[in-house]
Amino acid sequence: MRWSRRPTLLGHVSYLEAVTQFAEIRFADLQHIDRQRQLVEQNTRQFLSRKPANNVLMTGARGTGKSSLVRACLTEFHGQGLRVIEVEKQDLMDLPRLVEAIAHAPYRFIIFCDDLSFESGDSGYKALKSLLDGSISAQSDNLLIYATSNRRHLMPEHMSENLETRYEATGEIHPGETVEEKISLSERFGLWVSFYSFSQQDYLDIVAHWLRHYGCTAALIQEARQPALQWALERGSRSGRVALHFARDWAGRH
Repeated sequence: MRWSRRPTLLGHVSYLEAVTQFAEIRFADLQHIDRQRQLVEQNTRQFLSRKPANNVLMTGARGTGKSSLVRACLTEFHGQGLRVIEVEKQDLMDLPRLVEAIAHAPYRFIIFCDDLSFESGDSGYKALKSLLDGSISAQSDNLLIYATSNRRHLMPEHMSENLETRYEATGEIHPGETVEEKISLSERFGLWVSFYSFSQQDYLDIVAHWLRHYGCTAALIQEARQPALQWALERGSRSGRVALHFARDWAGRH
């Protein structure tokens, strides 16, 4: 599902929009992120079992499996009542309305914020912070927030902010108010999961996995190694996403 809005004569109206088709992916398709998968999968199982579970912040390089891991949770647990609602950054101000809309639904919801980051003054920042604090969802235990970002602290960091840091005679360091504010949002996620760039061998393993998925023979997979490396070099990345794109191209042409 997706939280969407459309303009009206009086402003806009927000509503839940069903996503009838989505790119299905399974846990077995996620290569070389075993620890990250285990953490997120276990947290999601706890949530579905109505046990204590945490909001999750996944950070790291692009194309390393953060968003795919959330989609894999939906594929795995949809039959157990899990639903995912994707919310764009510009719609975060509607979070109180969304929480109210799903409060009595017979499902367990992950509110998914993909590629999340804020600039100074973004209006959705405080709404998300309030939800993470529990101040707008105290009566609802059927939702968690899963967010992905390339920034650990979700906001840009500037060199000038270091000038606010205070150094005590005891040797203690006290960050300035601007730094504290930026750190405070990410600290409200109970579970931090970090993703890292893949090695060359990891990348080739992921390529091989997807080539097998598309029905390529062992000989074709071996032949694809050097072209796969060249493909990654041209794109400046050995990410899982790049590996998948190469596999589609190679399998389609052979």
